[in-house]
Amino acid sequence: RGGGVRRGRDRSARGHGLGTEAQWLLVRYLFAETSVQRIQAVTDVSNRSEQRALEKAGFIAEGVLRSAQHRRGSYHDLVIYAVVREDH
Repeated sequence: RGGGVRRGRDRSARGHGLGTEAQWLLVRYLFAETSVQRIQAVTDVSNRSEQRALEKAGFIAEGVLRSAQHRRGSYHDLVIYAVVREDH
């Protein structure tokens, strides 16, 4: 069993640690209250702030998904992150 994480894009909330804390709480809740084994998230390779937030929430970078997302007329690479029950 697995699940994914997706964050919103409210720019006014950025930089306050709220997203990082919410991700951490969600991971904690899912592993404590459900049988989920793996939670994963993806982000653009250039989005270092999101990558740091995922790492603070316990996610580990697993690799790059090359040309995985088409956006604004071109393809973009994504980094895939995951946390598994054994890591938590």
